[in-house]
Amino acid sequence: MSTIEGVADAEWGEVRSKIVEWHDPTGPARRARELDGLTYLRAILDGRVPAPPIASLMNLRFLEAEPGRVVFALDPDESQYNPIGAIHGGAVCTLLDSVAGCAVHSTLPAGWGYTSVEIKVNYIRGATRDSGALTATGVVKKSGRRIAFAEGEVTDSQGRLVATATSTLLVFEVPREV
Repeated sequence: MSTIEGVADAEWGEVRSKIVEWHDPTGPARRARELDGLTYLRAILDGRVPAPPIASLMNLRFLEAEPGRVVFALDPDESQYNPIGAIHGGAVCTLLDSVAGCAVHSTLPAGWGYTSVEIKVNYIRGATRDSGALTATGVVKKSGRRIAFAEGEVTDSQGRLVATATSTLLVFEVPREV
């Protein structure tokens, strides 16, 4: 009988596992500095550049990339559950943070990057693995030389709104490698 933290399988069932695989992210990060944001995101979509490790960890898929707009999907599974049996709000927040950031990235020239300064998420309804793929759309509302503002929304497979977010992002020139 195997246990996780002393919890017996007889009571809770067999232990489940998930294998996460990814490519070394340093090569794609170097490539990101060479390409404008939209070209880089499209290279991920086309499979010419591997997706970042977070995509594999979170079951994220890149679906669309246009100037100032991206669409991702999150395929929910039990590994993302919180203690009450629903997709953890942090997974949904990560999805929203990702689409907001990548929407901004799609507007940036080569050699420029971004980082989240703040994100505000409104959770509308819970989701489980039975909700099907969660689709997130991120849109740039205002892009500036130093600060950008983006919004995101997540819907379930039936088109019901799950969460919305507003995000403020810092835009900066990426330091060159030494």
